[in-house]
Amino acid sequence: MLQIMGFMKVLDVMQKQVDFVTVETSVKDAARLIFGRGIYGVPVCKEKKIVGFITERDILRKFYPSMQEYVEDPVHARDFEAMEKNVSEIFNLPAKEIMNEKVITIEVDSPLMRAQSYMLVYRVGRLPVVDKKGNLVGIVTQGDIFRAVVGQQLPFEQDEQFHDWLSRHYDLIIDWEKRLAKEIPDLTQLFKREKVKTVLDVGCGTGRHAIALAKEGFHVVGIDRSSRMIYVANEALKGVSNQVKDRIRFIHLEYKNLNKVLGETFDVAMFMGTGFAHNKNYKEILTEISKVLNKKAILIFQITNFEKVLKINRRLFDFHIRQSLINKNQEHAFLRFYDPQKEGLLTLNVAVFDKGAKRWMARGTHAMSLVPLDKTKITSLVKRLGFSNVSSYGGEAGFYYDSLFKKPFKPMESDVLHIVAKR
Repeated sequence: MLQIMGFMKVLDVMQKQVDFVTVETSVKDAARLIFGRGIYGVPVCKEKKIVGFITERDILRKFYPSMQEYVEDPVHARDFEAMEKNVSEIFNLPAKEIMNEKVITIEVDSPLMRAQSYMLVYRVGRLPVVDKKGNLVGIVTQGDIFRAVVGQQLPFEQDEQFHDWLSRHYDLIIDWEKRLAKEIPDLTQLFKREKVKTVLDVGCGTGRHAIALAKEGFHVVGIDRSSRMIYVANEALKGVSNQVKDRIRFIHLEYKNLNKVLGETFDVAMFMGTGFAHNKNYKEILTEISKVLNKKAILIFQITNFEKVLKINRRLFDFHIRQSLINKNQEHAFLRFYDPQKEGLLTLNVAVFDKGAKRWMARGTHAMSLVPLDKTKITSLVKRLGFSNVSSYGGEAGFYYDSLFKKPFKPMESDVLHIVAKR
């Protein structure tokens, strides 16, 4: 890792759009900038040259007495009401009155390793970046270095790791009441028409589809690679009747040797929520699934229409804001989008944000690679496995909030592709 840092320059990772104040900027405006950006401090410039640095600590220090003041008059030095009265006076001071003139800077063409060393030695989290003439040209932070050196070297999450993380947010990302109200009636109607009794929910996630189908009288087994997803699904089972519990079970396992592990066969195997595309070895998985299906079984696929996402939606999958289940005054925002990879795969990016009393803060992001499966690829695959009767459907009312089997699939209009394959 250090070797990688040695080849990188500060220029490669610094932020070129940098916030700064002038020597005459009021402390109030400097404080507003620091608070509004959620940063530790800002450079103070005279024209383009850095002459100081003002931090939140510098501002707070003005509200407290110095050690000398405390020794000379400890009673008045603890007069907090008097301190608050001085707020307006302090806010009107120019930045030059409270800034620190001893500024640690780093030149733009310096090795990244040097910037990291400066931060460790001087115990700071960000450094102003200057050119040969001392003009401010950017800022580099510990986070910039971490993302460049560590983040870019990390492999994409494996399926289980990604979904373990996603399980903590998934039931907030999806409006399950709205989604199941559309999907479960369609599934139930199809299953009753085809005399389906047993269902295998592959990549069952938090178990919402499986539980809803069990309530309709079907016997369901939900399987998932993510132990955390299965844990959440089993927790959800605690709120249903014993009669429903008897018709459902959730199992954490890899999709291998299913005929031996499950010990039963099924009338239907379904892949809901694009889960099938999350597996690079999707061909091997489907071969395993077919071994535990009955002779007249049905396969159901729900896949994001990746062509529309990339060409029409400009890579945006969806964006939702949901109220917290714990605190009614808090909200969560979820952003999902795709990036094309050179290898023909896609990167699914998921970002989660929390809103407190006043502002949004990033909670975390995750990413994983997936296969951009489409109608042609899935149809060809299932036919090779003996599923000769293949039908496709689409939904245009947003991702996962439309009927499953009532509308034709339109490549540039449908948000979701649904495929039903019968033997």
